[in-house]
Amino acid sequence: MEISQKRQELLEKLNAKFDADGQKLDDYLEGLLYNNYEPYWRYVAVDALLALQHPKTDIPDEMIFIAYHQITELYFKLIIHELDQMSTGELSMERWEDKITRIVRYLKNLIDSFDIMIEGMERDQFLKFRMSLLPASGFQSAQFRKIEMACTDMIQLIPENIRENSRGKLITEQYDHIYWKAGSIEEGTGAKTLTLKQFEEYYETEFIEWANSWENRNLNQQLIKLQAENKLSPSLLAHFKTLDVYLNINWRLSHYRSAVRYLAAKGVDVPATGGTNWQRFLPPRFQRIIAFPSIWTEEEKANWGKSWVDEQLFTNKS
Repeated sequence: MEISQKRQELLEKLNAKFDADGQKLDDYLEGLLYNNYEPYWRYVAVDALLALQHPKTDIPDEMIFIAYHQITELYFKLIIHELDQMSTGELSMERWEDKITRIVRYLKNLIDSFDIMIEGMERDQFLKFRMSLLPASGFQSAQFRKIEMACTDMIQLIPENIRENSRGKLITEQYDHIYWKAGSIEEGTGAKTLTLKQFEEYYETEFIEWANSWENRNLNQQLIKLQAENKLSPSLLAHFKTLDVYLNINWRLSHYRSAVRYLAAKGVDVPATGGTNWQRFLPPRFQRIIAFPSIWTEEEKANWGKSWVDEQLFTNKS
């Protein structure tokens, strides 16, 4: 059989690849004779994926709750995958825009689909099965916490009222004051909830190692470098702003809408699963977490997420 030029070129490239590793191309070609074709369901591990939902109750809508949170974690994995590739900073402007657009696209899909959580479950069912989840909470998403630390400096994740006191300190000291810890403190006693205790026990060492590894290569540091080198184009600037809004306003507000839908009631609010103080923890205007502060005006930072939250509070509490 006559070998085409393209096939000959491929064989030569394969031969060079295996030679470089001390391997023989003929051995691998022979192995192909016995390999089975990989069907879709095996490649995507469909059976394993569909076996990962284990409701703790017989209440039907718990399946929706579990599946959607698993979908969310897969999207978070994709975001971290992109952040890893951006961490070297050695990207062209086109690649910078492409990578940030990918992350924004993942976040947008999550935000747009959050109606599955907001409208897609019966409130009565949720309020029943949620009690079987204690003390677990979406608050304990380690991947989201890692995304935050990969996007900005640890100092930006500390509440504004104590931020200056933490400036210049080691990551380990700054981490003690990271904003989300206050969201899982019992208001009456000031004690840590079991939700927070479990989260810290399992992830604290990993979080500190992660934060240290991203200290000089997080996305905000890359942005500052681009600004210093006068490489931040208007288009790329717009992409950074969109990412900040999606990550630190729109995504959080989706959760706030869900909390209002299921936990808010006239005259009294239902505590969140795990004991998190959702009324003050979820609204962005209270936290004002901003990943890229240098690209926003003081007025924009002062009004971070405010108008939307005011609208929701007025609509649902009146």
